[in-house]
Amino acid sequence: MSTTHFEGRFTGKVLVVTGAAQGIGRSVALRAAEEGGRVVFVDRADFVAEVAAEVIGGQTAAFTVDLETYEGAAAAMRFAAETFGGIDILINNVGGAIRMRPYGEFEPQQIDAEIRRSLMPTLYCCHTVLPHLSQRGGGTIVNVSSNATRGIHRVPYSAAKGGVNAITQSLAMELAERNIRVVATAPGGTEAPPRRIPRNDAGDTETEKSWMAEVVGQVKQSSFMKRYGTIEEQAAPILFLASDEASYITGSVLPVTGGDLG
Repeated sequence: MSTTHFEGRFTGKVLVVTGAAQGIGRSVALRAAEEGGRVVFVDRADFVAEVAAEVIGGQTAAFTVDLETYEGAAAAMRFAAETFGGIDILINNVGGAIRMRPYGEFEPQQIDAEIRRSLMPTLYCCHTVLPHLSQRGGGTIVNVSSNATRGIHRVPYSAAKGGVNAITQSLAMELAERNIRVVATAPGGTEAPPRRIPRNDAGDTETEKSWMAEVVGQVKQSSFMKRYGTIEEQAAPILFLASDEASYITGSVLPVTGGDLG
């Protein structure tokens, strides 16, 4: 599928994109830079600097940090503001199910890990970016949620993404009078290249692989289009919501799912 770029759409804007080393975040950050934005690529993986360097002639910077801590989120926002003079747009993309298994098979520490991975970075980044957006007189936060608030074998992840939806709606209502929009996309299943850092460092057992296959089957069956989306199909609506073209949209969670509303 072809990818349409909008020349100059983010000229004059400073964007922070988290989870920018691979997957959807990488595509979003690269496109935003190619469309004129000054972009800070944030990730825990040190090869995020290689990704930021792919932009020829653009203004990019990379910051390596663990956003599962409040201090990490605050440091990322400080770095962006010090590097480019402020922040206009935050795209919260960190998250992703670590394990797929029936809920009764989760161990307590695994439940905690899912919440920490897919809820806390968004919660922390939304809080730490607020002073920077206020200094600019307004701005935009785009949260990357998921349609997995309904789905099998990922209840803790589903709970975390339900929390992201709640953050989006509540914070949008609270911040509208300060000229700050808060919106989200809810991606469905998405085809992606092999991850350079796996979602589960311990690897999957054969049983876990079978549970994952059941999830893939359920997701495709639930989609009207009976397929996974592409990374480009996920990046485009994120960038639209981040742009001034979406200036009258706030508090919305946009499903990008081939028809599966989750």
